[in-house]
Amino acid sequence: MSAGACGPTSSRAPCSRSAASGSRPTRTRFRTRSRSPETEAEIARVTEILDALVAEIDPDRPWAHPSAEEWDTITWDAWLRQQTDDDEAVRNLAFATGSAMLTKPTHSFSLLQSLLMAASAGSYSNLVDADFILDKRVVGGLQQVPLRLAERLGDDVLLNQPVRSLEWSDTGVVATTDEHTVRARHAILAHAPVLYSRIAFDPPLPRRQHQLHQHLSMGFVIKVHAVYDRPFWREQGLSGTAFSPYELTHEAYDNTNHADERGTLVGFVSDANADGVFELSAEERKERILESLSHYYGPEAKNPVVYYESDWGSEEWTRGAYAASFDMGGLHRYGADLRTAVGPIHFACSDMAGAGYQHVDGAIRMGHLVASHIVDASRDAGAAESGS
Repeated sequence: MSAGACGPTSSRAPCSRSAASGSRPTRTRFRTRSRSPETEAEIARVTEILDALVAEIDPDRPWAHPSAEEWDTITWDAWLRQQTDDDEAVRNLAFATGSAMLTKPTHSFSLLQSLLMAASAGSYSNLVDADFILDKRVVGGLQQVPLRLAERLGDDVLLNQPVRSLEWSDTGVVATTDEHTVRARHAILAHAPVLYSRIAFDPPLPRRQHQLHQHLSMGFVIKVHAVYDRPFWREQGLSGTAFSPYELTHEAYDNTNHADERGTLVGFVSDANADGVFELSAEERKERILESLSHYYGPEAKNPVVYYESDWGSEEWTRGAYAASFDMGGLHRYGADLRTAVGPIHFACSDMAGAGYQHVDGAIRMGHLVASHIVDASRDAGAAESGS
């Protein structure tokens, strides 16, 4: 995982497989820091250990593993350094679940949290496999999914109406916004756990939830789009996928719109690096990020016709990215209650997924799961009433 501009797909953002261009995936070309055979061997050896540990983990119940407490009280970085004294191997191994996924410094989350991230993809090897995760894109953009669902729901979708208070009892809920009051039998909170505190609950949520939610936090990512007059990297035979634990822009991908003659690169700057670039002026930050992109794609990357930054940390309804994860010791202590309903209030989002954690398919899995729970509960209640 040294610096590379490589073959199709990625572990995080929209991939470079050619839904964008209609062509076959382009060949691999790496621009790397030279790694010794000894470092390569260490990476392979520790990866085998990680795959064996992940194979023991149930991604829906990582806290149930006999070693969960032990694994949740050692940091990801510290555990890796117990396995090898090869610093370059550590940085390459740490990268996948650190900067690229949880988007937090590797000293700030546990080995168990990292194993969950890998288990959500089936193995650590899958997590870093350029042909496994996010190997396809949606023509027209993934936003079509919520837009088309909203069309089917019609006037039942109320936009720009954040829920200010949620009254609840055994008989149902009353959700209140600045302009509307909605009564229902159930409420599903399908947003990041870090936003629960924006809602006034009446009565308050139980003590367990109050404590649990304080031990979850978002990572931090800046997402950058750089648009060029053409996808010039394809002329070099590059797919556009690039990643490096040594670069400011640790990941980048070909995010060109379908049938667009222009070329678009999307890049990501995370955790402490993101903190650092926000200490710079906007122009200095742009210069630094484009300079980093040029290390993958060459000097043309420095001159986009459009440059746009998404600062997820400043967005009111996300406050970070990509998803919430537990602090040290939090996963084995509180994880079992993360999805537990409180009366008619249910919790479901990709932050709580096992398989597909942090990803769209994880969000869909959680939607199906909580919907099935509500249907089952309604059937049970109906059966009890008819039998009484």
